[in-house]
Amino acid sequence: MRSAAESPTIAVLDLTAADRAALLRLARGALAASLAGTEPPALPEGDAVRQLCGAFVTLAADGALRGCVGHMRADRPLAHVVREMAVAAGRDDARFPPVAPSELGALRIEISVLSEPTVLAPAVPERIVIGRDGLLVRRGGASGLLLPQVAREHHWGPDAFLAAVCRKAGLARDAWREPETQVLTFQAHVFGETGEA
Repeated sequence: MRSAAESPTIAVLDLTAADRAALLRLARGALAASLAGTEPPALPEGDAVRQLCGAFVTLAADGALRGCVGHMRADRPLAHVVREMAVAAGRDDARFPPVAPSELGALRIEISVLSEPTVLAPAVPERIVIGRDGLLVRRGGASGLLLPQVAREHHWGPDAFLAAVCRKAGLARDAWREPETQVLTFQAHVFGETGEA
């Protein structure tokens, strides 16, 4: 894992419009198959979707979050991760009841393809770029992650973003200031069924 000082902007996998469309179809098809109890769709072809990459799949209904689950590590092909996380977002997000088949048509799917996380050392708010950086905090067995778009959607500055990710990890709001807490940043290529996010 690199430090943010070594690599302040990390490249995120470059996806063509065809790659993005194929991944969105895959996510919707995987969720539909899961709800129907049928076989998941085949994985799309293409070099980009075979790259080892982390990703999150977010489901929204009428503009409200309905599920969001992801896999941070770049240890599986992107298409596999998207297919699995689409099903998990609809079924396993503990904040929501499982998606019902009747909801599928109204759901909007968004995919966030993640860069490798980098350690933010020292963890100072001024080094966080809102709208570009996502945050991951770790301390002991606790961890919390917020995607880059979350800060923008909530109109948070860097301090509020850090406090929110600490709370998500079950830590004190200012735990990011303590040396025992590791703060990492990452970037995401975000796209959804209605275009780029």
